[in-house]
Amino acid sequence: MDEFINRVAQSALVTLNLEEFIHPGERVVYDIKDNLFQGLMLREKDFRAFVKDHDWSQYDGQNVAIICSVDAIVPTWAYMVLAGKLQGHAHHYVFGDLAALEQDLFHEAIAGIDAEQYRDAKLVIKGCGEKPVPTYAYVAIMQKLLPVASSIMYGEPCSTVPLYKRPKVASV
Repeated sequence: MDEFINRVAQSALVTLNLEEFIHPGERVVYDIKDNLFQGLMLREKDFRAFVKDHDWSQYDGQNVAIICSVDAIVPTWAYMVLAGKLQGHAHHYVFGDLAALEQDLFHEAIAGIDAEQYRDAKLVIKGCGEKPVPTYAYVAIMQKLLPVASSIMYGEPCSTVPLYKRPKVASV
């Protein structure tokens, strides 16, 4: 009787699943349109009163996308005031929509990777999963790991698409 040998499990391949870098915190949108006078412009006195009285603790641990969904006059400093109030409450915040927030969260997570742990590794960047991973993250992980990896593939260890293989240095 022939014994089944799982060569994939015995290989030196290292699988990297970008789903593991998805921050678990809730994503919310703060739309400054709710602070506009007649939906057209921000009045400083009213805005500062709102900022002073608003319960900022409701954003504790959340990931916040700050937007203005209407065409209005909003001075730059107003977004800066919001950032100052979210600091210490929100896990992360950005100016932009939820896609910009997700991109920034992935950027933060990938920046935190110690690339040296993948030096000379044969990597497989997992392609299919249960949670959507934006294309941005796949490009960012390539940028992070190309300088150190021996090879990088995409997919599953049993069925990969080769992406990169470090050129062999000629001996002299």
